[in-house]
Amino acid sequence: NKRWMTMSSLSPLIQDLALILITAAIVTVLFKKIKQPLVLGYIVAGFLISPYFSWMPNIVDTENVQVWSDIGVIFLLFALGLEFSFKKLMRVGGSATITAIVEVVSMLIIGYSCGQFLGWGYMDSLFLGGMLSMSSTTIIIKAFNDLGIKVQKFTGVVFGILVVEDLVAILMMVLLSTLAVSKEIAGIEMGLEMTERVVRLVFFLALWFLLGIFFIPSVLKRIRSMITDEMLLVIASGLCLGMVVIAEKTGFSAALGAFVMGSLLAETVDAERIEHLVKPLKDFFGAVFFVSVGMMVNPELLITYAGPIVVIVLATVIGKAIFSSLGVLLSGQPLRIAIESGFSLAQIGEFAFIIAGLGLSLGVTSDFLYPIVVAVSVITTFMTPYSIKAADPVYNFIDKHLPKKLRNLLDRYGSGSQTADRESEWKKIIKTNALVIIVYSVILVAIIVVFSQYIGPLIAEYAGPYIDERYRGIVISLLTLLPTLFVMAPFLNALMTSKLRTPAFDSLWEDHKFNRGPLVSLIIFRAVLAALFISAVIMQYIHAGLIIIFVIVILLLIFIYSRKNLSTAYSGLESRFLNNFNARENSREVIRKENMAAKLMSKDMHFGNFDVSPDSDIVGKSLKELHFRDDYGVNVVSVIRGVNRINIPNGDEVIYPLDRLIVLGSDAQLRNFKEGIEKENVLSDEENHKEVVLQQFSVSKGSPILGKCIRDAEIRNNDKCLVVGIEQENDPDLILDIDHRFVPGDVIWVVGEKEHIEEMIGRRSQASPS
Repeated sequence: NKRWMTMSSLSPLIQDLALILITAAIVTVLFKKIKQPLVLGYIVAGFLISPYFSWMPNIVDTENVQVWSDIGVIFLLFALGLEFSFKKLMRVGGSATITAIVEVVSMLIIGYSCGQFLGWGYMDSLFLGGMLSMSSTTIIIKAFNDLGIKVQKFTGVVFGILVVEDLVAILMMVLLSTLAVSKEIAGIEMGLEMTERVVRLVFFLALWFLLGIFFIPSVLKRIRSMITDEMLLVIASGLCLGMVVIAEKTGFSAALGAFVMGSLLAETVDAERIEHLVKPLKDFFGAVFFVSVGMMVNPELLITYAGPIVVIVLATVIGKAIFSSLGVLLSGQPLRIAIESGFSLAQIGEFAFIIAGLGLSLGVTSDFLYPIVVAVSVITTFMTPYSIKAADPVYNFIDKHLPKKLRNLLDRYGSGSQTADRESEWKKIIKTNALVIIVYSVILVAIIVVFSQYIGPLIAEYAGPYIDERYRGIVISLLTLLPTLFVMAPFLNALMTSKLRTPAFDSLWEDHKFNRGPLVSLIIFRAVLAALFISAVIMQYIHAGLIIIFVIVILLLIFIYSRKNLSTAYSGLESRFLNNFNARENSREVIRKENMAAKLMSKDMHFGNFDVSPDSDIVGKSLKELHFRDDYGVNVVSVIRGVNRINIPNGDEVIYPLDRLIVLGSDAQLRNFKEGIEKENVLSDEENHKEVVLQQFSVSKGSPILGKCIRDAEIRNNDKCLVVGIEQENDPDLILDIDHRFVPGDVIWVVGEKEHIEEMIGRRSQASPS
């Protein structure tokens, strides 16, 4: 009876899951047939099984679906983090950053203004702006693949913008949730609340990043030899959900935790393997999430709000096309690249649903907003391929009607921004020192918090009863203070000395007339900052006069600065961190020739990645035979084969199936090259029907093979047939003796194409085939 009750309670869960998957499967097959994104199929499937569509069975337990949907968001953000990586963020450069900031700020203002124009409330308008500011990575990649333009130069700019947008979206979710929670606070208090929230976010991101990069790759490296795919999937999923719990406990969203852990694992050598293993989980739970999105689409609301939907669609497509193009143009890219990039970003997608769900879960947005945003997403998704195709005609029209002076100004601005890649010495010093100060300040604050909030109370709890009550306070303070300073020491040393004497520093120091004063000030500032950290710790545990604390701090600074073993300890920690951080990149070294790249960029030259299909007609041929440079004008600069990389391959290098070619060329050259290597060795219908058959024939007295053995008859070489057995007269058993000489009456069994067998029988025997 108990078992029956358990199965009975599971029945709605299984019923709902079956309905979701079967409906989603049917609808997505249809959408695949009409070449539409699967995301739209899931949304339509959700609508079909929602309470708003009465012609089909509906979901029984919406709460269970919501739980699966939340898990879907976690794995979607985890997978997005695996594709993100902090290393990518560092490489996308100013172009992507400037564009993303211009686009996000502009669309926030446009979205908020649309909401206000439509008479919506403050929070509805604000969340609408957040939803409209994010483009869809999934839809853009799908459109680029369908149109065959993924190798063009502007797509690299778009992918860089999407990387920055991912991080901005995470920050936006934190800010919007802060505004939602503190909506009753106004003025200065709200500003302080948001500032405190952002500072906490930056602090925890930096701390998680530093600790994650230091420990996770090292642990995975130690156990890599014994890890199976199953174990790695369990480990990665556990780390993801563990970080989700930590993020929730520290006051942030589950989505942030999943994204952070994904970006940490993206820096490991196992990133691609993890991404491959997690993909089924992401696809499964992601499908449930998008189906749940479709379940919230109320057609009556869509009819009621048809006008606002049209307004928001126009604002999204036109606003993103204009301001994204403007951002790319301001970042120094040519006009064509700017327009192509801007028109590619004219849609909204996954993050819009996540932000809309956040508003609903916090209870600060109206019920009508979610289905409206879904409708806008569906419409703009359908428009994306046409928007991308419209970029070239729009560019040609603008270029034709653009005043000559303005065109020349844009050309000079673009080429100047692309080639002016060398930073000044002072910029290098400021950038390096800012990074050092931020990183080590975060680490030192974390050490102070951990010892004061966790380790100190533990010492008091377990050691306190054994200490004389008269000295208990000072002893516990010392037992906490001394380990705190001990752990902080190598990082204080690094704060004062790391990356201080660089070539840029020495170069500026030589020009003592103008530079030594600011440089000395920089040295003093870093030493003073270290002194402040020491003072903060000492004053927390020892109540003494300022003069005594000052003397202690100075003595500790001298001790920390002069101890070589502290520098050695820090160097070991830094070396381990950098090795872990660069492990993935070092495992597949990337060719970067900055000077050459600067020259080639103005000629529209860039690198493209191409995977060789097993059916491609270039497989098995050497680069010398393929004449890529003569036929397409491109240069193969690297061949990636598994975990091996062959840089600057010679002409004798043979192309194998699944090789990845790194090729240098212009957009047009790379497009032609892609079309060329994707030509497959497809068999014609006639060749497809040339099946191998088994036949027999008898050796007659006039046969030319009479008296010969199998080897001498050369049936395999001359007739392209294979002798598989010989049946002798009065002996039913088959033999296969290569030295047997054929006699009249022998029955020879052969295998080959029917046409070849018939030709052979005509030549080799005077008998008809049996």
